[in-house]
Amino acid sequence: MYDNGEVLQETVDEIAARLGASATLEDRAFQLLAYAAQSGDIDVVRQESILRRRATDQVRAYFEGYGIAVARGPVRIPADADLGVLARVCVPLRHHEVTYGYLWLLDDGTLGDDALASAGDLVSRAATALAQEARSRQDLGANLRELFSPDAEERSRALSRLDDVRGPVTAIAARTSTDRVAALWTLPRAVLADPAFPVRGEPLAALLVPAGQAEELAGRIQGMYATVVGVGAPRDEPAQAWRSWREAVHALGVAGRVPALAPVATWPGLGVYRLLARMSPAGLRELAEEVAGLAEDPELARTVEGYLDHAGHVQEAAAALGVHRQTLYYRLAKAERLTGRNLADGEDRLLIHLALKAAHLL
Repeated sequence: MYDNGEVLQETVDEIAARLGASATLEDRAFQLLAYAAQSGDIDVVRQESILRRRATDQVRAYFEGYGIAVARGPVRIPADADLGVLARVCVPLRHHEVTYGYLWLLDDGTLGDDALASAGDLVSRAATALAQEARSRQDLGANLRELFSPDAEERSRALSRLDDVRGPVTAIAARTSTDRVAALWTLPRAVLADPAFPVRGEPLAALLVPAGQAEELAGRIQGMYATVVGVGAPRDEPAQAWRSWREAVHALGVAGRVPALAPVATWPGLGVYRLLARMSPAGLRELAEEVAGLAEDPELARTVEGYLDHAGHVQEAAAALGVHRQTLYYRLAKAERLTGRNLADGEDRLLIHLALKAAHLL
C-alpha cells in the first residue's frame, strides 16, 4: 500500500459517510487501495475486490465497456445479475487530465447528481494523492538508471540521493507490453521502479525491491504485464544492486527463450544458463554449431537433450520422452552420425549438452 494510504482510507470513509453509500477506491489497474466500512447491500464484485485486492478480468471488461477510462465525470453502471454486479456509480479520479484510479459507489437509487457533486472536494483530494504517489515513484525510479549503471561515479551519485534504501535488495527486469498499463505505483513503497529502462534499444521495466519480497513481487509484476520476468540474486549492499540488475536482465533473456524457465526466471535457478547467458551472441552461435546437424530435426534434438538431461539414464529418458528404449537408441545413434560426436565419451557428451542449451538462446 501507499505511504499516504491513511489519507486515502480517511477520504473514502468521509465520502461514504457524506453520501451514505458503500465506497471503494481502486487504481486504474483495478487493484484495491481503500474501502469504507460496509453499510447496506454488498455484491459479489465488491466482496471479491476486498478479498482478492482486485477485480476479475471479466468484471474489469464490463466496467471499461462504459468508457470509464476516458470519462471526465461520474459514470452510472447498471446492475448485471450474471456477473453479480449491483448498480453503482464510477467516479474517475483524474488529475491534470490523467486518470489515476476510480471511486466506486454502490447506488440504491439515492445518489443523485447533486449528492455526487457535494463530494467533489473529497474526490479531488483522492485524485491528487494518487497523482502525487505516481510522480514520487517516477522521480525515485529515475535514479535506477544511475544506480544500475556500470559506472562507479554514476552509482555513487544515485546512492547519495537514495540514502534511505537499505539492503539486502534484489533487481527485477520485466518485458513490458503495449497492451497493458502496469500500476507499478501500487507496489510497496520500498520498491523503486522505472517502467521504461533502456536495454539494448528495448524498454524494460526495472525494479529494485527488498530481497525478502522478491519472489512475491516478481509474480505480481509478471501478472501486470503478462510477459516474462527475470530476477537477479540478492545483494546485501545497494551499492552492488547493479550486479543483481545485470543478472536480472540475463535471466529475463533466458525466460524469453526457454519455456521451462518461464514466465519468471531467477538467476540462482538458471543452472547452466548462468554460464551461457554471459556469452556473446558470436560465442553462442559458435557453440551451437556443434549441433547444427540436428537443426533440421527438432524431435531428434529434443530426444538427445532429454537423454542428456537425465544424465544418460536410458530408461528414465525414454519414459520422460514417451518413446521405446529401442527408439531412443536409434535416435542417439543417428545424432552421433550427424554431429560426429560419441555420446559415450564424457567430453563429447558435455559439449553436445551445452550446444543444445546454447541453441535455445539463439
